[in-house]
Amino acid sequence: MTDPRLASLNAALPALRLLTDPADLQHYGRDWTRRWAPAPLAIALPSSVDEVQAVVRWANAQGVAIVPSGGRTGLSGGAVAAKGELVISLERMHKVLAFDAVDRTLTVQAGIALQTAQDAARDHGLQYPVDFASRGSCSIGGTIATNAGGIRVVRYGNTREWVAGLKVVTGSGELVELGRALVKNSSGYDLRHLMIASEGTLGIIVEATLKLTDPPPPSNVMLLALPSFDALMQVFAAFRARLQLQAFEFLTDVALKHVLAHGAQPPFAETHPYYVVTEFASDAANESEALAAFEQCMEQGLVSDGVISASDTQAAQLWRLREGITESLAKYVPYKNDVSVRISAMPAFLQATQALLGKQYPQFEVVWFGHIGDGNLHINILKPDAMSQADFVADCERVTKLLAKVLEAHGGSISAEHGIGLVKKPYLGCTRSAAEIALMRGIKAVLDPNGILNPGKVFD
Repeated sequence: MTDPRLASLNAALPALRLLTDPADLQHYGRDWTRRWAPAPLAIALPSSVDEVQAVVRWANAQGVAIVPSGGRTGLSGGAVAAKGELVISLERMHKVLAFDAVDRTLTVQAGIALQTAQDAARDHGLQYPVDFASRGSCSIGGTIATNAGGIRVVRYGNTREWVAGLKVVTGSGELVELGRALVKNSSGYDLRHLMIASEGTLGIIVEATLKLTDPPPPSNVMLLALPSFDALMQVFAAFRARLQLQAFEFLTDVALKHVLAHGAQPPFAETHPYYVVTEFASDAANESEALAAFEQCMEQGLVSDGVISASDTQAAQLWRLREGITESLAKYVPYKNDVSVRISAMPAFLQATQALLGKQYPQFEVVWFGHIGDGNLHINILKPDAMSQADFVADCERVTKLLAKVLEAHGGSISAEHGIGLVKKPYLGCTRSAAEIALMRGIKAVLDPNGILNPGKVFD
């Protein structure tokens, strides 16, 4: 530990665990983007709120920038430390602190994994309904810092809907308690919601009180094969008219190809161009309505084939076809777009986007999938082996500028659920006005007066 700044931190906090091994710097200094070479100063692993506060105060005194770190499953470069920042990982702060049966809340430390929080809720006969494929590795703090969505937003909403209270260490090292799990609270600004989706630029989330709800009823999963892209929103409308959908997810034949190559089982004897995975409560009335919607879509030529789960095992197999996409593409280090529009604008946006990408990416394999039920689309572009990474990213960024204009025309967002981070920072102006961005900068200046928290992320 040759850096005198680290020596002073070690002297001030001798119990703080500090990592400086090159392998640790590499591991903790990046997220799933893999586009920036990690170069953090060190990795701090506090075990208490007091230690987090002390580290932030030290960082202010030393002029050291801080990158808060959760499970580092992000896809926008929000957890990248490439300029000598100190990474603060909360992975040692992973406890369930309290359960309140009356208020139906679960209080946890921010480093706890999403799946662990889900399991804890289930142990009390309830559920924390935010869910997505990286549930085993992402942290609660990270999901709150990005307002994570996932596969059941169509039924339960985003993370924001399920955060009753927060404890946050601000950029000056002050601990603030926000929300206090009150159902009604009209006493001034709700700073809790300001911290949600702030990507670690306003404060470090150290504790969260999560709302819980009744466990989901037994459900059925149906996989639908579609003959055309134009049928997608019509099928969604037909099923939503008859059912309270838990999920409605879309993928292409290209996405399915990669998941099957990764070990999943083919669902049909024939290949179809588009697929939908939908879930709904499995009582007799819903099953009847689902079959009626399926038959209606078949008669109208909107659906080519379908299968409904007959067991939990089969349901899991059908979900794997959707949830396994990101993992199956990881080896390609794809360039990712994560966009959203209002559901009513989705048909026109899909048509315009399909035309744009077909014209601009004739040489690339493009993998589409997304949460169509909440207006969120994921676009993954795969790099050809013969192309350099720099040339590939440059070409993709050229097209993203065009995509951002399409989003602006349809009132959409350049980031639906992955945050802005470094990747989408150049396109923030297509989603937010200059006045809004100026207000964001002003808010950051108040909560992080020395600009030490995740500098360079979201905006400069």
